[in-house]
Amino acid sequence: MSRAYHHGNLREALIDHALALIAERGPAGFTLAEVARAVGVSGAAPYRHFPQRNALVAEIARQGFERFAAELRAAWNEGRPDPVRAIENTGRAYLAFARREPAFYAAMFEPGFALETEPALLAASERAFGVLRDAAELAVRGMPERGRPPALMVALHLWSFAHGIASLFIGGPGGARRRLPMRPEELLEAGLLIYLGALAPAA
Repeated sequence: MSRAYHHGNLREALIDHALALIAERGPAGFTLAEVARAVGVSGAAPYRHFPQRNALVAEIARQGFERFAAELRAAWNEGRPDPVRAIENTGRAYLAFARREPAFYAAMFEPGFALETEPALLAASERAFGVLRDAAELAVRGMPERGRPPALMVALHLWSFAHGIASLFIGGPGGARRRLPMRPEELLEAGLLIYLGALAPAA
């Protein structure tokens, strides 16, 4: 009997072993055949669950975005105790996920194909970005209508801050990234305070 059935669920076993390979080599660094060998099944077995390697990566990325969205939403906490603190908490949760789940994070943001080709993955990514949209909308709500920046632009700026710091300074597949004389969280907090402070005079 194949080792796959000792896992109880071939589909989940394929995902688990693919995650291990992504952590070591990145999302483009493995084939379905390698995953099949790692699980202990024939090369044809994965195709019953994933018609191609991209489908396996897409499912891993989808699961990652679902977890990511839940953690961002919990950190955002509906803007409590105040919008600025809540945005900082959300940014820290972003970095914490990137640090704790490098394989999921790599599959989410470096899948090797357009998210639009996988509707379920695209929807999950939009739910995660929706947390940043909510944060941005609350941040600009008290500003005068004249000169008020678009909430979408602010959300994209918040995303760029967090994602840039995570990509440059937090370890991912293959090892650590660039070194910093401070913690990435401190860099993010300083950047957010400068950015939000620049918006404050309009309020």
